[in-house]
Formats: sequence, C-alpha cells, structure tokens
Amino acid sequence: MMNTKLSLSQNKSIGFTVRFNDTRTCYGRSSISATVSSKPAYSGELKVAEETTRREPLNNEDNFLSKMAINYLSKTLQDTAGMSSSSSKSTGYDSLVDTATRVAGNLDIKQQHELVLVALDRAFPAVILSLIKMLLPPSKQSREMFALFTTVFFAWLVGPSEVRETEVNGRKEKSMVFIEKCRFLEQTNCVGMCTHLCKIPSQIFIKNSLGMPIYMMPDFNDLSCKMMFGQEPPEIKDDPVMKQPCFQFCKSNRSYGVKH
Repeated sequence: MMNTKLSLSQNKSIGFTVRFNDTRTCYGRSSISATVSSKPAYSGELKVAEETTRREPLNNEDNFLSKMAINYLSKTLQDTAGMSSSSSKSTGYDSLVDTATRVAGNLDIKQQHELVLVALDRAFPAVILSLIKMLLPPSKQSREMFALFTTVFFAWLVGPSEVRETEVNGRKEKSMVFIEKCRFLEQTNCVGMCTHLCKIPSQIFIKNSLGMPIYMMPDFNDLSCKMMFGQEPPEIKDDPVMKQPCFQFCKSNRSYGVKH
C-alpha cells in the first residue's frame, strides 16, 4: 500500500490511497483499487484550477446516447479510483475531464496507466471482448471494421473522425482513423493527460483485449490524432510523445502535480 498526500493550498489537502493487488505490469491485466478522499472544500479548488486550464468551451451537442456513454465512462473511472461522484459539481463531458484531472494529479505515470486499464476492463464485458477477438483475428477486413466502428461509435469521446487510407505490410487499406480535433485533448489542454490517460492505456487495452495492434499518433500542434489499426506502437520509452513538452498554457503541472 502506498499513501500520498497532495496539498492544494495551505490548509486544504487530498488524501489518496492506492492498493495494488498484484505486481503485473501495465502491459498485462492487473487489479488495482484506489481511494480518493477529499474535504468538502475540494470541489471549489478544482473549479478555480479548471477555469485557468480550459480554452473556450466547445460547441459539442451530445445526444441522449452520447450523454449515457459519457456518464458511464466517467462513473466507471470514478468507481475504479474510489472517487465520490458528488465531489465534483460538473456534469457531462466536463465531469469526465474533471475525474481524469484528479486521477492525473494523484497518481504517477505507471499508476495512471494501470487505473485506466482496470476502468476499461470494467467498462467492457470480457465475454464480448473475447468473442470479438475470436471472430475478428487481425486481417485487412478486421482492421477496416475496427476503424469504421471507431468513427461511428466513439465520436462522443474523441470528436468527429473519418476513415482514411493507409499502408499495412505494403498494402493499402482503409484502416486509419483520422480525428480532426481530439475532444479530450482540447478540453484537458494537457499533453500528459492525453498521453497517459488515453493514448498509452488505450493502445495496451486494444492489443490485449482484442488482439489488434494500434498506434495512436496525436498531433499537438493542431490537436488532431491518427489511430493506425494494425501498426505496432513503439516502446513507451521510445515513443516521440514522451519527449513532447506540454502546452505553455497548461496549468495542470502546477495545480495538480501532473507528471508530463
């Protein structure tokens, strides 16, 4: 067990407890439970920091199903981290961003990967993932299906996207998803959160659960992202994103202790 405490001000702090139930790395499935306890005044501190990190609000109009998906993922992440949903005044996508921000501020990089992997395990039934993995082994057809599926069913998470042609093993196929402007990156304004709460754990989860290699390539200049189904990502230490400095306007490192 490891206990850490982050100070938000001279007289306010958050206690954070993480329990690891095994010693497997983030490249395999593992069990982790985390508990975040906060004093009532914490949500006010979070709101002040939030207002200094966000850009102008996005004009995303989520439909009923999108709102259900957002709330489900946010609640799953909160439950995995042991957070109380009442500790944040935000709703909808803002609640997801607030939850991710609190996780990033209280956990180191490896723990962030582990917690997101466990949250994804909880969010998607293992029996369905196993069935997909069995019925859709890696092939041109399965890669193209995964790409199309992503554009149709995950716009609520990453924003509008489209399938584009790419080259896999010397053959052209439509297995790349191009996200014009990633919603999560735009609303968090944080390279570290994009990298360690989305990109890396998503690559690991999709490969382990669906048997499909994927390389996610965010562009931090225009906030776009390419999802290359069928392409193995580099080792984490060799991934170019690990050398990417955060945005000048990102305040999360100061406010939340996020390790970029």
